[in-house]
Amino acid sequence: MKFGIACFPSKEVQDFANSYRKRYDPHYSLIQPHLTIREAEEWSSGRLKEAVAHLELAVKTLSPFTVRFNRFSSLLPGSAVIYLALEDPEPFIRCHEALCAGPLTEASKSYRFHPHLTIGQQLGHDEANDILASLRKIPVSLSATIDRIHMLYQTENDAWTVHQTFLFGRT
Repeated sequence: MKFGIACFPSKEVQDFANSYRKRYDPHYSLIQPHLTIREAEEWSSGRLKEAVAHLELAVKTLSPFTVRFNRFSSLLPGSAVIYLALEDPEPFIRCHEALCAGPLTEASKSYRFHPHLTIGQQLGHDEANDILASLRKIPVSLSATIDRIHMLYQTENDAWTVHQTFLFGRT
């Protein structure tokens, strides 16, 4: 089964993101707006148990933090993805490093972890550039408190559902 780890921002942020995702993100109906912590991958039941045990310990070391979304940006030219950018990604990067350690250490990637909330993907490069030029004119000032993460699994119809929630700083 395919599992991933993400966090969901406040309803205000989700509503704002969805107002764009419904037009620009073909995954709009499959998962609510989120910030990916660990990309989806196939896990055996043993791997799942190992991941749960690690996350239960790792979240105890984390304290809630606030993220602020302050602009639209993109992964262009490498990838035609448009997203809501974080004013300061460092707290989220530290969270990612704490959670994706030990048994959840990720294999080396060709890119650096870049926390963001996707609002558009699977676009042509020209289309993405046009959309981004329009979106950059829109002021963004949203915040959310991150105090939990969610382990998600992919259902048979490709939708994502919460398997387990882990609260920060809980013993």
